[in-house]
Parts: sequence; structure tokens; C-alpha cells
Amino acid sequence: MMTRILSQDFGGVLLVMGLALVTGSAWCADGTSAGTVFVEPPTLISLGFEWTLAGDDNRNATAAIEYRQAGESSWRQGPALLRIGGERINENALQYVTPHMFAGSLFDLEPGTAYEVRLVMSDADGITGEPQQQLVTSTRAEPVPAATGKEYHVYPVDYVGEKLQPAFSNLLAAYYTGSSGSDNFNTYPPRVQPGDTILMHAGVYKDNRYAYQGGFGTISSGTYFLTQSGTYEAPIVIKSAGDGEVIFDGDGAYNLFNVMAANYNYFEGLTFRNTELVFQAGLKNIAGSSGLTIKNSRFENIGRGIYTDWSGSRDYTITDNVLIGKFASDHLMGFTGPVWEPYFGADGPPPLVSEYAIKVYGAGHVVAYNRIENFHDGVDVATYGNPDGSPAPLRERMPVSIDFYNNDISHMEDNCIEADGGAHNIRIFRNRCFNHGHRALSVQPMFGGPAYFIRNVVYHAPEGGAVKFTASSAGILVYHNTFIAPVKPMLLAASNVHYRNNLILGQSGTPEIFAVETNTNYSSSDYNGFRSNQGGEFAFEWSTPPFSMMVNFPGEAGTAVTVAPLSTRAQSDLESKSREVRRFPDLASYSAASRQDTHSVLVDFDTFVNVQPPGPDARTLYQPQDFDFSLTDGSVAVDAGILLPGINDVMTGSGPDLGAYERNLPAPHYGPR
Repeated sequence: MMTRILSQDFGGVLLVMGLALVTGSAWCADGTSAGTVFVEPPTLISLGFEWTLAGDDNRNATAAIEYRQAGESSWRQGPALLRIGGERINENALQYVTPHMFAGSLFDLEPGTAYEVRLVMSDADGITGEPQQQLVTSTRAEPVPAATGKEYHVYPVDYVGEKLQPAFSNLLAAYYTGSSGSDNFNTYPPRVQPGDTILMHAGVYKDNRYAYQGGFGTISSGTYFLTQSGTYEAPIVIKSAGDGEVIFDGDGAYNLFNVMAANYNYFEGLTFRNTELVFQAGLKNIAGSSGLTIKNSRFENIGRGIYTDWSGSRDYTITDNVLIGKFASDHLMGFTGPVWEPYFGADGPPPLVSEYAIKVYGAGHVVAYNRIENFHDGVDVATYGNPDGSPAPLRERMPVSIDFYNNDISHMEDNCIEADGGAHNIRIFRNRCFNHGHRALSVQPMFGGPAYFIRNVVYHAPEGGAVKFTASSAGILVYHNTFIAPVKPMLLAASNVHYRNNLILGQSGTPEIFAVETNTNYSSSDYNGFRSNQGGEFAFEWSTPPFSMMVNFPGEAGTAVTVAPLSTRAQSDLESKSREVRRFPDLASYSAASRQDTHSVLVDFDTFVNVQPPGPDARTLYQPQDFDFSLTDGSVAVDAGILLPGINDVMTGSGPDLGAYERNLPAPHYGPR
């Protein structure tokens, strides 16, 4: 037996791995060398972890996680971490190979709370390094105004009556030591300091940006440039004084607020309207902000709501807002595809008047409990490109640990939610997606994952179905969703994709109800409920590389190969060969041949208390209040799921129910609280 020693640097920790040449023909590294645990930036109710590794070429290692609040005696089991590594992201300008690690999250924790976490790695082939890690970390606290700090009052210019002091006639005059609509507009230093609050009193604030010496200081651009930073504990607060609606009217300006140089600025209880982009918070490779908070506010007649694609952005909190775009509110219209082409006029698809409501990049962001209507996209991770520093990405600039939950998103001309551009622990859960012109939930690209889709409801996505998982994506976990739309492949195959405990019901307009194309034979699906469409040539598809192809690809017999990262080579081999297209008319034949969904069941619309399939006119808008996605008592979906610790621990029967709702438990709250 010959032995070769390889080394690989994981975040400054040198791991050494022995690879043995067995039977004179193949290098093997089935044992695992445990590396470094990284704790990602926390969100309000979630924590994300990455645990690097080397070896495990047969991919049979596992990593479990337990947790408890600091001071508690009992441990709770969390979701198993996902094994990732070697999956290739290869599309357009994207060229990336997923690093070898376990990655995963804890959900529904308490904000601002310390937790003890214990991770345990196991491998029947043996482990070197430290197979158990224990640490203490905390969730992020809900941002709130500081108890101390000065207060400044702003009143509209036409206000008549007594004013609380100190009082100002516009926001910039309070934020800075003065404001001017002349050449001096940029001369005033900031007045506000960390912990200060500006109270906006009721009225309309609309600057005349073209009025020399007669405006508020948003001269020419119409933009409020805010450049002073607060802190995590003491943000700079701009909020309604509580005496009536406060309206910032952009009067057609491109950008209303620019906060790229202002960290920890906090906005609450305001209305923003008549602008193309309300908040410019970051631009790739230029500048951006951290700690932006926007709560309980309204956005209307806008092109875009909130935007950053600066990789250093951190800790946004965007909650309980209403965002209304400019698309027609009485019908749905998509932009591409055979479903929509018959509805196009002579000029083709409609103009892109409202592109997205919220788009973020960076780490630690929370977008939750918002109501969003009439945009192209609802909530997105920015499609940024390869992570900064690739192929050795910079950890502090990775797009990780982002939460989108309990949002109510309706009437998107394209997608409800896009995880596009994320790397690890992108968490999309308990969202309601109604009326989406194209595939409702998108992953294009995903740099390893996991991207979690948990307990989301999708209804009426006529062009393409419920999901868009593409060849530039890897590491997707789809748990406990209710999709009233088919799952169909698009743009070649994703990698490392797993479905559990979903309900997937379509309509007969498409032949397949569940079709998966994947580059990895370790993708999987089971414990789901399907309504098989009628009259099509096939209902199910499971197209992968040939089952005879293993994860490992040893060198030719008798050769002394130079061992590259083995699963990288494996992925290249998979991509060089055609996938086997396997299509089946029914669940039984699909399960028998693919060895997937062996515990899944057939359901119909009577499994729900009140759900009917969408009608034939794709333009119809459906109202969520007209439906009840709760399960009926006799449904075969009741108790038919598999236990997923940390995901479905609370159940009302002998097992978890399929779909987004557990029977006899309250439905989630969607939109502003």
C-alpha cells in the first residue's frame, strides 16, 4: 500500500489528510477530516453554521446539531446539516466550485438570545480532527430606538400651530446643521448623533429640486443623501411623530433616499411615493451600508423599493411594510414564454415599470411580514455573480444567513421570491405567493447552499410552475410546501436538491406534475403528496446521470495519478455525460424505477378544506382570502410525513402532515402584524 499526504487550507487552519492507494488501482479518501466551524452573522430568529471538511469522497458522513438557550439543561435537536462540496456552478460569467463542508441553520429562535450549540460529525469510514464542537452564540436583537438621545421635530412648511422644539421645516435641516437649495447645499455637517431621533409630523414633504435657493437641499437629483451613522445599540431614527400620515413624495425623482454611507439608520411609520427607487443602500464594488431598518411603512407608485448589492451590507431589518408597484392591479401579465405570448400586443411584453420590491446582498438580513403587490419580482437576493475573491472567496463578503419569512406576495409579473446569488443558509419560509407570471420560487444561482424553502404556499404560477432551479444552483432543500403548480425543470439541472413532505398539485395544462433534472445522484425526494395530471404523455420525471456512475472517479488501473479535489473531478465527469431522461406515467412506476418517493402518496384537491385549481385564463388574479389550505380530517396527507427535527417537531397526530399547514394548528400570519 502506498500513501500520499495532501493538505488543504481551510480558513487558516491546516488540515492534513491521508489518501491510500488500495488494490493497486485507486486513491480513496472515504474517511473524513473535520475542519473549522464558522458561525455566520445571526438574524433575529435564525443561526447559520458552516463546518469545513476534507475527504468523505463517498459522501456518507453526517453532521448533527443540538442547541439550547444558555442556562437551560435540556438539548433540542436541530435540522441535520447539509453535506455540500464539489458541485460546479457554471453559467455565463459564473465559474465556481462549491467548497467541501456541512452547512445548515437553526430556525425560530428567540431574538437577542444566547444559545449553546453542539455539532457532531460522524463517518463510518473514520474521522480525524475534532468530530464534536461546542460553542455559544446569540441571535440578533430586534432594532429599536435608543432610550437616550436628542429629539428633533420636523413640520411641513405649510404647518400652522404650535411646534415642539427644536423644530425644522424639512428633514435635511434636522439631520444636518442646515439645508439649502443653493450651491451651499452640501456644506452642512451632520447634526444627528447615534441614538438621536427625528420625529416627522403629519403632512406631505415634497422638495422642489429645481428651485434655486427655494428648495430643501435635494438639489437637482431630488435625493435625500444621508451620511451619518448610528450604532447597533443606538441607531439614528427617522420616524412618524404619530399625529397623522407622513408622506415623502419623490415627485418623479429617480432615487428618494441614498443611505450608502449611513450605517444603522432606522425608518418607521412613513409613506414613500412617486419615485423610481426609494432606498439606494449599496452598489457592487462601490459602497454600501449596514444596519438599515425600515418598519411599518408604506411604499406606493414606485419602480423599486429597497436595494443593495454591495457585498459588505449587513443586518438589514425590513419588516411589516406595504409595498405597492405600478403594474396594473386588475390582471396578471408575464414577460416571456408561450403562456403569455398570445396576450402580447404589437409592442410585445409590457414595459418594466416596477422591477422589484426588495433586493439585498450581503449577510444577516431579515425581510419579514411585508405585503407586496404589483411588481416584476417580490423579494430577491441580488444576482451578484461569483462571490468576492473567488475561487477563494472572502468570508466577510459572502452572501450568507439571509431570512425571508411570513411575507404576503401577490401579483408579480415574474417571481415571488428569488434566492439567486446566495451562497449558504438562505432561508425562505412561511411565505404566501399568489399570482406569479413565471416560476414563483427561484434559485439561479446558488453557490452550494443550503437554500431552504419551508412551509411556503404557491398558488397560480401559470408559466413554468412553482420553482425555477437551474444548472447554476446547488444545495436546495424543499420541505413542507404547498404548491398548486407543477414542479418542472428549467435551464438544465441543479445539483444536490432534496424534497420532503410537500404537497404538489397542478392542473392538466401541463403533462408533468413533478419533474426533476439533477447533475447529482445524491439528490433525493420522498414523503410528498402529488396530484397526477391527466392525459399527458408522462406525469413524473427523474433525470440524472446514469445510476451506474458513482460519486468517486478513481484513476486508471495501475496509474499514479495526481489527486485533485476528488469531487470536483467527479462533477466535471458528470457534466461531460448526458443525463438519462426517465419519464413515467404514474407514481408507482416512477418510484419503482427511480427509487425516489417510495413513501409518497396521491392526493386531490379535496385534501384541502377549500382549494380549487386555477382557471384557464392565466391573467386572472386570485385572492388568498377565498382559499383555505388546511387539510381535511380524512386526507391521506394527514400524518403522512417524515420527522425533520428542528423543522416539524410540533405536530398534532402520529406524524407530521404533508404541506405547509399542520392540521389543527393556526395558519401562519402573512404580511404586516
